[in-house]
Amino acid sequence: MPLVVPGITNNATATSGNPKDEEWTQKLVGKTLHESESNETTFCKKDLPEPTRIIEPGSMVTKDFRENRLNVHLNEDGTVSHVAHG
Repeated sequence: MPLVVPGITNNATATSGNPKDEEWTQKLVGKTLHESESNETTFCKKDLPEPTRIIEPGSMVTKDFRENRLNVHLNEDGTVSHVAHG
């Protein structure tokens, strides 16, 4: 069962329609990433697929599109706001 966090919307899934995005949205949105632990509020980084790009607020990123790359976008507080492949 996914973690429900009030005030977070599912923008990535609504716009992309990608089933892989929806799957990872359910697993990650509202959680923080951790080096070695997964529970109701955290997700272990080593369990993310390769390749994954973690994007923090204000980070510079390349515009290259890689269909199989998971982009994990974080809020200022370090929680996952949304995910998208590309």
